[in-house]
Amino acid sequence: MYARSSTIAAKPSSIDSGIAYLRDKAMPSMPELEGWVGLSLLVDRGSGRCIVTSAWESEAVMHDSRGRVQALRSGVAQALNGQIDLVQEWEIALMHRDQLSSDGACTRCTWLQAGPGEIDRLIDTVKMSVLPEAEMMEGFCSSSLFVDRATNRAVGAMVWANREALDNSREPAKRIRTAAARTSGASVLEVAEFELGFAHLRVPEMA
Repeated sequence: MYARSSTIAAKPSSIDSGIAYLRDKAMPSMPELEGWVGLSLLVDRGSGRCIVTSAWESEAVMHDSRGRVQALRSGVAQALNGQIDLVQEWEIALMHRDQLSSDGACTRCTWLQAGPGEIDRLIDTVKMSVLPEAEMMEGFCSSSLFVDRATNRAVGAMVWANREALDNSREPAKRIRTAAARTSGASVLEVAEFELGFAHLRVPEMA
């Protein structure tokens, strides 16, 4: 399984318009694309930073979709009254759902830099150490880990049931993150929190 993420610098006042466009205009055309298995949108209403992610059955179909998706991505950026800052492609290394998310769900993303040839070590650390601890925390919904083996970079995301659960998890998550980085030899590049603006994912369990 693979994913493409597009970071858009949006106008905060246009975020609801962007969510509506993704849901009503972009989403209905996605099932026409071969190998498509999901779409999500993370939004930061304060800064306007938004991340649109599409998921695909294989690297080949993800690459084949580039032309069609480019037009959809541009439409989303226009609806958000923003510009596309970054497009990245990833291998989905982990996908685990403890419970389905609903309205009000929030996400914390952690970007990491692994050492040369150490991506598998990072994946194992997340699976064996991070995930079991997260599952015991109240309000935990799901977790995913995307990796780029060419650059040894990764991004992990944890979805929480609501803003309160996200807030309550902040300090424990920091402790878990610090320990995991030490164990895997990875560096934490950035941590950011978002509202889960839209999610329609059919990526199977990969834990």
